[in-house]
Amino acid sequence: MSLISLLIALIAERYLSSSAWQFTTLYNRYMKVIQQTKVLADYRNSAALSYAVIFIPVIGCYFLLAQIDSALLYLIVSTLILIVCFGCMKTRDTYKKYLVSAFKGEMTSCEMHHLQLQQDKNLPNMGFGQSLVWLNYRYFIAVMLFFVLFGPAGALFYRLLTTLNENNLVSHNEENNDNTGENLGSDEASNATQQLMFWVDWLPVRLVAFGYMLVGHFSKAMPVWLENLFEFEKEPNKVLISVAQMSEDYMVDADDCTAEPCLLVKLAKRTLLLLLAIIAVMTLTGMLP
Repeated sequence: MSLISLLIALIAERYLSSSAWQFTTLYNRYMKVIQQTKVLADYRNSAALSYAVIFIPVIGCYFLLAQIDSALLYLIVSTLILIVCFGCMKTRDTYKKYLVSAFKGEMTSCEMHHLQLQQDKNLPNMGFGQSLVWLNYRYFIAVMLFFVLFGPAGALFYRLLTTLNENNLVSHNEENNDNTGENLGSDEASNATQQLMFWVDWLPVRLVAFGYMLVGHFSKAMPVWLENLFEFEKEPNKVLISVAQMSEDYMVDADDCTAEPCLLVKLAKRTLLLLLAIIAVMTLTGMLP
């Protein structure tokens, strides 16, 4: 059933553009509820409370689905959860606007879209195509892997952790800009979620990077993949991007700002299809439910 849910969710995600289907909308509503509680309202200043904010809905999702006896109803509910967890409409819109500006020759607008994406997603300084590779992993491939391995609760866990980490970074940066010297609790919460995010991504990033090699230039990417295989300090996004860049053969024209993002996005899509094919084979052979 995991394969069926994945196929339905990947198709539906492209057409369900309403804000009601966007994870951010539901996350913001959840945060409003959290802010109204006395116990969890201060979660940004406590690592333990930040973890509680993540695991309460995840555990609730797990036990709710465990009560469903009907296979059809379970399929429907789990697919709906996956649709919500998949994708990011804002990132897709930014990519489209970037391409429109590039084709019109509006380089200043392209740079603005690039900077806006980095700011919205709290990304380090990287190229636009590199940003899309990382966000494709974060909003599609990683969610898909956690769904297959741990069910709908796993997908919900990853997306909640990702979103909370992004928002904690925003708050952390804003507090640092204030220079009040009163953000020690925020430092603790932000560092805790970042550390958890690092270890949650450590293995999946290397597995996905191996997929990039299989659908790209294997011989060029293999040395980079091996070099980063047991690297325990390098950021996951740098590992994935370094392998992705070596997996794609392209000559970037300095005047063509669409070459890198378009080629890297195509590479990411091929990797996603490869993972779907692997999941399909494992499902048909009984290795996955």
